[in-house]
Amino acid sequence: MNLKAADFSPSAIEHTSKQLLHLLEKRTKRLKRVKHYAATTTCIIIFLGFSVYQLRIQKKANEIEKQQLENQIAQLKDQIPPPPKTAELSKAQSYVIAIQTKLQKINDYLGKRGLKTYSIKSIVGDKKTAAPKLSDTEVYSMYDEFLTHLVSNMAVMPMGFPRVDVQTSSFGGRSNPFDQSAGGEFHPGIDFRGKQGDPVKCTAQGQIVFAGRAGGYGNCIRIKHVNGIETVFGHLSRILVKVGQKVSVGDKIGLVGSTGRSTGTHLHYEIRKNGKAINPVKYLTLNS
Repeated sequence: MNLKAADFSPSAIEHTSKQLLHLLEKRTKRLKRVKHYAATTTCIIIFLGFSVYQLRIQKKANEIEKQQLENQIAQLKDQIPPPPKTAELSKAQSYVIAIQTKLQKINDYLGKRGLKTYSIKSIVGDKKTAAPKLSDTEVYSMYDEFLTHLVSNMAVMPMGFPRVDVQTSSFGGRSNPFDQSAGGEFHPGIDFRGKQGDPVKCTAQGQIVFAGRAGGYGNCIRIKHVNGIETVFGHLSRILVKVGQKVSVGDKIGLVGSTGRSTGTHLHYEIRKNGKAINPVKYLTLNS
């Protein structure tokens, strides 16, 4: 190749330099694009990998939850007794089963109130007491009606103890606990001994009509029941319900305390009929 002097002239060198720079710029731009594409592709791969990992974890968690639910369903199925074969049972046996079912509901209510359970012996007699001379159908009809009425009444009437403990003060007249020389006073409820923070339970289903401070009652709860009946709980250290809330037998509504006009930690419990205080002792047991 023969090079001429013109090829090494300043203008030629400048032209060649421009071409080289232009070429380098193109290659640099291409390299930047390749790096950008590579970085983007890497990010996408990482994101997809993380998504797959999360999906696997979620799938495993779902499988564990499904297995737990299946185990719970299996346990519940085991607890369900097989349906009785009606054709193989006598009418008398069917009557007894129906009565026992309702007695179980009664016993549940009694247990929540801290009362003794109800025995079928008190209804149909035992070996020492002669049973009435009635047909199976008549016996069933009579006691089925009685038990149905009893179940419905026990759910809505305040019965039993708001807390099972020693009664420290009775209903009616008593001396002033703050000043013995001040004469007597009327005590509209009964008091139960308790420790600070002991649970206080509802004695019948109803609706909260008051929950807050009430003068000498301190922290107080009033529950409205059927037939103009209300229950009142006083001197609580804490209230666990709100006005308008519906409550049922055995629900924990507050904690024992000594707020308001109180000489020590205890629970004050009242039952009111149409606004008038009545002796709660009559409602503590079935035999009162």
